[in-house]
Amino acid sequence: MPKRGKKYQEIVKLVDKTKSYSIDEALELVKKVSYSKFDGTVEMHVVLGIDPKKSDQNVRGTISLPKGTGKKVRVLVFAEGENAEQARQAGADYVGSDDFINKISSEGWTDFDVAISTPDMMRKIAKLGKVLGPRGLMPSPKAGTVTENVAQAVKDFKSGKVEIRNDRTGNVHIPIGKVSFAKEDLKENLLSALEQLSKMKPESAKGKFINKVVIAPTMGVGINIDLSTEQLKVA
Repeated sequence: MPKRGKKYQEIVKLVDKTKSYSIDEALELVKKVSYSKFDGTVEMHVVLGIDPKKSDQNVRGTISLPKGTGKKVRVLVFAEGENAEQARQAGADYVGSDDFINKISSEGWTDFDVAISTPDMMRKIAKLGKVLGPRGLMPSPKAGTVTENVAQAVKDFKSGKVEIRNDRTGNVHIPIGKVSFAKEDLKENLLSALEQLSKMKPESAKGKFINKVVIAPTMGVGINIDLSTEQLKVA
């Protein structure tokens, strides 16, 4: 294993890996163990009780964070006519159709965080699946990124809506804010995200759905959260 730096070796002593912390304790610690010079993201990693090899147990959807992510979200909208104009007025960073389709297919351009499309554009952008799919950027009805109401979708993603999907090991990773956020704002985002995630349990998944929750800053140490607290409404 690679040798860790001095900063990491110092902050790792602050966390007891054998202990599960209350939400308040964990959020206080996550600020102390962040050692990046920039304002890092606090991410919540959740171990789900699903079999990711079974398509009917995969989890994908969107979660709205009441206090936002603290990140400037760059939104691309595939639309034409009136829908395109509504997307621009709603604050989309990039709006177009064939021009952006060609830019992505010929240049591999993916300088955006969310791609939204009207249903009628999906036939055109289907060929972008090989570029956008592996990066999690392909518009999808399940993720709320294929819609007639592009203006509302743009506003939602700009204000704190995030798309989630489980990885190949059955875990999901959700940003819940920045290290600079007030503890209460991080807490509100964390509790809201877990409650929304709980409702995404696939019907075919049996037993406990949310098995473990760990929070960690962009650069720092993971902190286990005690799931037995009354504040957590998890399945």
